[in-house]
Amino acid sequence: MTAPQPAAPAKPRARVPKTVWDLVFTLVIPILILSPNMLGSGISVAELLGNGTTGNIRAYLVAALIPVVYVLVDLFVNRNVSPVALIGGAGAIVSGALAFWYVDGFWYAIKDSARSYLTGVLFLLSAATSVPLFRVFLDAASIGEKPEDRAATGQAMRDPGVHRGLVLGTVAFAVVDLIGGVVNSVVNYGRVTAKFGSDAFNAQVAEVNAIMRVPGLLISLVGVGLAIYLVQTAVKRRYGAGASLLEPSKLAAAMRERGEVRV
Repeated sequence: MTAPQPAAPAKPRARVPKTVWDLVFTLVIPILILSPNMLGSGISVAELLGNGTTGNIRAYLVAALIPVVYVLVDLFVNRNVSPVALIGGAGAIVSGALAFWYVDGFWYAIKDSARSYLTGVLFLLSAATSVPLFRVFLDAASIGEKPEDRAATGQAMRDPGVHRGLVLGTVAFAVVDLIGGVVNSVVNYGRVTAKFGSDAFNAQVAEVNAIMRVPGLLISLVGVGLAIYLVQTAVKRRYGAGASLLEPSKLAAAMRERGEVRV
């Protein structure tokens, strides 16, 4: 008689990627809340929260604040106190505060892009300091690396030539972000034409949110890509073709070959 075979270990349940949750809480749910006829079901969150202008304003606030709460909860739950996470949290707080600025037309178009404008200005100002903000993003990316590789990365970013690349990258990122804000404002100004607090206003806001998600993401990627290109060009010019600020181990090896690691 054969011995019973041990049961196969249960496969771990696949986790939903964080990018999916980001999409759900920052785009899908807000659009559904703003829709006057949710997925053709005849359900309107605005009507559930009170008819007329009152219900529409409440629905608008809920839709605007859900992404803010999601970002802040994610920040505290993960206890992520990196500069990148803190900048994102600060941006979420600004967005939450602006939700209570009840405007339409031109000023709504400006308000909806305020986060891009503020980020762009902040990055431009930082480019004139010893710590351009794009350096903060790259430094955060190396947090999990070996201490010696991370130290070599810090040394490289203090090099005058690489620092100039970081400044140029920071300026490029800021300019592209400001351009993205202008594009978003133009689209909002052209499409969100109804009076604040009306069914049509909420519906138009939901429409623009859906329209601008992919173009907005692409513009941001262009800014990041251009900034990385400028920084990487400076790093390779200084430490050789094999050096990469995005790969601290390779950068440290290139620096050791040149006898320039002082850590």
